[in-house]
Amino acid sequence: MKTLKHLLDRNVTWAESIKRNDPEFFIRLSKQQAPEYLWIGCSDSRVSANQIINLQPGEVFVHRNIANVVVHTDLNCLSVIQFAVEILNVSHIIVCGHYGCGGIKAALEDREYGLIDNWLRHVKDVMRFNISEFQGLSHDEQLKLLCELNVKEQVRNIDNTTIVKNARKQGRELYVHGWIYSIEHGILKDLDRE
Repeated sequence: MKTLKHLLDRNVTWAESIKRNDPEFFIRLSKQQAPEYLWIGCSDSRVSANQIINLQPGEVFVHRNIANVVVHTDLNCLSVIQFAVEILNVSHIIVCGHYGCGGIKAALEDREYGLIDNWLRHVKDVMRFNISEFQGLSHDEQLKLLCELNVKEQVRNIDNTTIVKNARKQGRELYVHGWIYSIEHGILKDLDRE
């Protein structure tokens, strides 16, 4: 069995570097998890929440899946939202998509990929709900638009969960944000401001 020793070695180097700069870092980290943010993002390996928003471990609670989809029947995602809202008391839920998303691209294309097609059906529905906006656009423009519309749809889905509705009924200040990330530029765009 291959052990991936090079990754274990990199971990040791990383941990030692952290301890050199802040000897108490891991002790503090192990005693408390109190993030203010829940990040729901894409599984894409190029989109790492902590790095993009320059936060340390423990400062953002993260859930990732292909194309950053929030489905009302996905108990995994809903459990993460419930834990973040009811146990961790996060104040902000961020749905972050990214341009050039492979899941979005696959949903836009008229091809079969297998099991993932069932998951991407939710993204295809976003396109169907907004079909008139795609008329006359190039493929690249359609891809960019679908990335943005998908984020906006997932924000609506989160707003409509019983978890978020109940928290707001109880007077909690809970904000849901829709962001899109440009891998080419490293910059986030707030879709709420459009």
